[in-house]
Amino acid sequence: MPTVSVSRDRLFEELGQTFTREEFDDLCFEFGLELDDVVSEKPQIGSKALSAGIDVEEEIRYKIEVPANRYDLLCVEGLSQALRVFMGYDAAVPDYQLDGEPKFTFTVAEEVAQVRPYVFCAVLRNLQMDDAIYQSLIDLQDKLHQNICRRRTLVAIGTHDLDTLTGPFSYEALPPKHISFIPLAKTDEYDAEQLMELYEDDVRLKKYLGIIRDCPRYPVIYDSNRTVLSMPPIINGDHSKITLNTTNMLIECTATDKTKASIVLNTLVAMFSRYCERPYTVEPVRVQYADGTTMITPDLSMPKVNADVNYINRLVGVHLAPKDMVSMLSRMQLPATVIDDKTIGVDVPIIRSDVLHACDVMCDVAVGYGFNRVPERVPETSTVGKQLPLNHLSDMIRREGLAQQGYTEVLTWVTVSNAENFGSLRREDDGSIAVKIGNPKTLEFEECRTSLITGLLKTLRENRNAKVPIRLFEVGDVVLKDEQTEVLARNKRKVAAVYCAPSAGFEVIQGLLENVLSTLGVKRGDGDEKGTWSLDAENCSDGTFFEGRRANIVYGGVVIGVIGWIHPEVLSNFSLSYPCSAIEFDLEDFL
Repeated sequence: MPTVSVSRDRLFEELGQTFTREEFDDLCFEFGLELDDVVSEKPQIGSKALSAGIDVEEEIRYKIEVPANRYDLLCVEGLSQALRVFMGYDAAVPDYQLDGEPKFTFTVAEEVAQVRPYVFCAVLRNLQMDDAIYQSLIDLQDKLHQNICRRRTLVAIGTHDLDTLTGPFSYEALPPKHISFIPLAKTDEYDAEQLMELYEDDVRLKKYLGIIRDCPRYPVIYDSNRTVLSMPPIINGDHSKITLNTTNMLIECTATDKTKASIVLNTLVAMFSRYCERPYTVEPVRVQYADGTTMITPDLSMPKVNADVNYINRLVGVHLAPKDMVSMLSRMQLPATVIDDKTIGVDVPIIRSDVLHACDVMCDVAVGYGFNRVPERVPETSTVGKQLPLNHLSDMIRREGLAQQGYTEVLTWVTVSNAENFGSLRREDDGSIAVKIGNPKTLEFEECRTSLITGLLKTLRENRNAKVPIRLFEVGDVVLKDEQTEVLARNKRKVAAVYCAPSAGFEVIQGLLENVLSTLGVKRGDGDEKGTWSLDAENCSDGTFFEGRRANIVYGGVVIGVIGWIHPEVLSNFSLSYPCSAIEFDLEDFL
């Protein structure tokens, strides 16, 4: 979970009350938070005092763990607001309002769709900015970038001094050489290619360069005078930077995910609109897309979520009337009403984007009611915890069947490329076995593995200079399509081992197989009788193995695996020079 560092004195000032450490720790627990640590440190570098060269005293800071989906708790403003409502100091969540019609328009160029297709904007008027508010704004942006924005890949935030700009604005995508401006905290002008080189050594920004580096066009935002506001998601322009003298602030969020962008913008305006001359009012901005679509942002509407009263009582373990649930939810900044004796309705405010389902409502009722107040009761069913039979069997095979025979266990990725899964193993992909990843980030992770042999051969490839013989094994799951399951796929536990040496050593790998099956209590026989196994070379057609040096492993009349020499073509595909023998079989058949 993310950890928020806040000044204790400022937090207590916002709460209107002081606490001992123990009292505040108890309050955090009641609200579902955790006071992780209390430290003494100087204010953040970049504050007004430090930038002026003035020595400042250390302050006590609370480091508080907050839920990963509670973006409103990532700054002192949201944290204090939530706790004040929870303690009953404030009656309800503020009423966030749009202030009239949009005065500015963002025009989005068609080319932007290739890089970051969306932009969401808002204006905060007549802000009362000071050093603490400025630092809180910067900290919240950083927290959002690391959390919901996924390191700026989904959303990038830009804040600007509106009084230094002239609308309307345009959001474009241009070749890097055509973008030139003075970046934040610099005095010289650079084009986009030079900026990429400049920030290669920047500890804070270099991790974001890869997001757009290989794109033929980079996103850029201009005002009507062609002044650059920002080149998202890398850097803002120095011309429109926020200072302590800023009174009118423009917020723009460029994104690849519309939902995330809306949440981020709503969080920012909800936290800092309180400092406007008219608190909790936001000036909207019109966004005009190339296809003619028009949006007014931010969207401050409150979606409705209904929850069944019996469902909530059953899961929490209490017997609350609907009106009592409404009271509990009001402590959690969730305005609710009684629809009837069996249903309550919740109007979800913009700061509570984590509430999506009745189960979220149930959870907040439990927090509002108090975990310590929920009566204890004996469970209706009594169970004894123990290891799952399949995991117990897997551990036994690891220890007794394989590790004690001198084989080293490896743990490899469950996701592989299609070539590694099929072509490199000389197997055909008919589309009925492998589970494909819909939008793979790289070609290395296109689908889920259907065999453990791929991982073993890749491990051998990376250790091909090691001393031979090399003995490796893996006990793990493969993922297979299955139309009979709810998710249309299932895991299957397999065992695989490989022996790599100057000679293929078929007798070595067969001896290992006999030892493993002996550990399982299975005897060599005709393979048709229960509790017996055999090898069937005549009907084995697995292309991964060399013809004439391969056999199916038959157990109880069913083919459960294969043993043999790895085919020379497969060895070549994995850049291996020594011959190898391998086994692979299904473990679940022995349960």
